[in-house]
Amino acid sequence: MKIFIHGLESSNQGAKAIYFREHFQDMVIPHFTGELSERMGKLNDLLKEKSGIILVGSSFGGLMASLFAMEDEARVDRLILLAPAINYLDSSGYRTKRISTPIRIYHGTRDDVIPLSAAEDAAEKYFSSLIFNRVDDDHFLHSTFETIDWDGFLKEKRE
Repeated sequence: MKIFIHGLESSNQGAKAIYFREHFQDMVIPHFTGELSERMGKLNDLLKEKSGIILVGSSFGGLMASLFAMEDEARVDRLILLAPAINYLDSSGYRTKRISTPIRIYHGTRDDVIPLSAAEDAAEKYFSSLIFNRVDDDHFLHSTFETIDWDGFLKEKRE
């Protein structure tokens, strides 16, 4: 199962959601509102009894994807995080731990929302199977997003 989790001030109608809807019809693209606890409750309900989950999280959605994987790592196949707000893991109020789930992060060197160094520090602290891609881009990854190998990353089963 593939799911896209949008950012805090975005929606399931944003540019990334539209791209995924057009290219990956089987991807679940819900709309999240409210505080982190409300959003996490909805995410947990959506993923109840699912396994082999591929989480794609953008910004605040990256924080949510990370927290979900930390809570139930065995059900998560991999994460692809886009300028993730993982610098808030320690202050999220949720239990955090180091995980070995394969994770790819794309983070812009010109991100003025989530500091690159803070995201790198959190990624190194919590993710042992990590590929961290620093790209010449902004927080929204305007130049990078469509160049990512989505077909390769979103295959249901890892080879």
